[in-house]
Amino acid sequence: MLTDSERFAFLARRYHGFASTGNAYDATQTDERIDSGDTLLILPEGIVGVANCWPFAVTAAAGQLHGINPKPDDTLAAFAASFSLADADIEAAVELASALGFAIDPAVSDLLTRVG
Repeated sequence: MLTDSERFAFLARRYHGFASTGNAYDATQTDERIDSGDTLLILPEGIVGVANCWPFAVTAAAGQLHGINPKPDDTLAAFAASFSLADADIEAAVELASALGFAIDPAVSDLLTRVG
């Protein structure tokens, strides 16, 4: 039997599915159930993103979501912090996109390799 500390030793991740990136973008601005850092899945467009006031794609295709342009010296942690996100939020979106076979945005791939 699991103890309370074992049973609650995980973080819940929320995924939201949409028919289009336009719907996803609008929902991040108006739906209180979507928190910053939640993963956005737009299967018909082959796009995965991260919810934020400026929701962005981690996939090469972005649709109506924003693309990212990190500073040359940004680490993943620094970039995530600049959006008040955890680096795990971005990593989870990338893991989902990779599992689905979606191409990852080269800027995101580069950011994931930076150590700091």
